Amino acid sequence: MTQTTEETTKTMLSDAMVDAYLERIGARRPEKADLHALRHLQERHVLSVPFENIDYHVEGAELSLERDFLHDKIVTRRRGGGCYELNPSFGHLLEALGFSVEILAGQVFLGGDFGAPLCHLALRVRVDDRDWLVDVGFGKGSRFPLDAGSAEVQKDPHGDFQVVRSEEGFVQIHLNGDIQYRLDERPVRIEDFYPTLWWYRTAPDSVFLHNLIATIQNETGRVTINGREMMRTDQDGTTTTVLADDAALRAAYEEHFGIAIDPTAMPKQPDIDPAVRIIMQID
Repeated sequence: MTQTTEETTKTMLSDAMVDAYLERIGARRPEKADLHALRHLQERHVLSVPFENIDYHVEGAELSLERDFLHDKIVTRRRGGGCYELNPSFGHLLEALGFSVEILAGQVFLGGDFGAPLCHLALRVRVDDRDWLVDVGFGKGSRFPLDAGSAEVQKDPHGDFQVVRSEEGFVQIHLNGDIQYRLDERPVRIEDFYPTLWWYRTAPDSVFLHNLIATIQNETGRVTINGREMMRTDQDGTTTTVLADDAALRAAYEEHFGIAIDPTAMPKQPDIDPAVRIIMQID
């Protein structure tokens, strides 16, 4: 992504890796890299791969932004990840299928202000001479690509989205009238995110160290587990269940996210940080 032809060839997924990825998300191999295909692929990814941060809480677990590592984690081991993992991984799939993909750095809006630069990662995909914003790694993100050139409200199964260009030169993503995050339109490299990945993994103030969380959209709503609290949201509202013990937690992760947690390597249960509810937009 945002590479020379030689670099792109070296990092391109093989046909076998593409087939495995498409099987993972239950998607068809598109005949061409058009908007119809992009919409199908994003929808299948959003409905199949959860946002989760288990490895932040397992001693010795590796976190990497390398292509093969992400493919093994998300496709082979059928796990999820954060925005730094889900969006680059999806970007590699899109590139292998013929799409033009760029990485954009973002700042999440929480507590009335924007967070640090490069604290979010999203994609810009060029299709038929138009730019589309693609994000499969942010809480209540859109199910379908957002037209980066339109200022109109864009209807989506997950809400009313709007792309707003601020006076500071950023692109802001709004959901139902509320700011979610903003993006710098200058493309960056995946390597630029390693310092903030290290910070998220080690800093006492990192929200990902204060919350064990997994969340996924489905056709009618969302399932989220935050600590031992499980929330299911659909057209009738939200129901909350408290998972009594580790066995119940493991069973819920396997049922709703397809993730089997080794009982001998159970993640530690951190103190709950309410800030993650804002970042994940799970309320």
